Amino acid sequence: MAEGRNRRGAVRATDRVLLAYKKVTPEKFAEIAEDYQQGISIYTQEGLGEIQLYIGAHTALERLRNRDPDLADFLKHLDNKLNILLKRVKGERSLFDALKLQKVSISGRGIAFFSFEQFTPGDLVEIHLALLPSYTYLYFFARVTQCEQDGEHQGRAIYRIGSEFALVMEEDREKMVQHNFKQQSLALRSRRQADDD
Repeated sequence: MAEGRNRRGAVRATDRVLLAYKKVTPEKFAEIAEDYQQGISIYTQEGLGEIQLYIGAHTALERLRNRDPDLADFLKHLDNKLNILLKRVKGERSLFDALKLQKVSISGRGIAFFSFEQFTPGDLVEIHLALLPSYTYLYFFARVTQCEQDGEHQGRAIYRIGSEFALVMEEDREKMVQHNFKQQSLALRSRRQADDD
């Protein structure tokens, strides 16, 4: 049973996701990990409510789009206008502003991503991720295992950051594994279709 779980966790897929990340201190990580061990969800951190509402609205809009595309488009525009107004009223950047479309490599064990910021193996990273097109929101912590320069962009060094999960809810790990299976299936269908043409 454990071997099957390990194989599932090793399934890796390259994808584009919405991603935001930042280094966290070992003290902050220890505090959150201790809360988690006491049964307090990692999703109860300050500032996460807003992003969960936003991602939840986008998930509902995607489901609605299948039944009524015109209504879904109208509601999406209305949602965007409300977000712009809220941003002007609050005058501050939200977590959603930090989410950027980015290419990543995900498995059930960790994530690799690109950054202008250099990391050191052992650094702890707080990660916000939305899988597309479902807008499935995931929040977890990873420990950097490697950081290698991978070229430049506009005169700035780009680093490829490899990491393993330090704290992730099992339900979220399973969502990543299921997403990876779907991505691999899609890639296989695309290759077969290209071979048939």
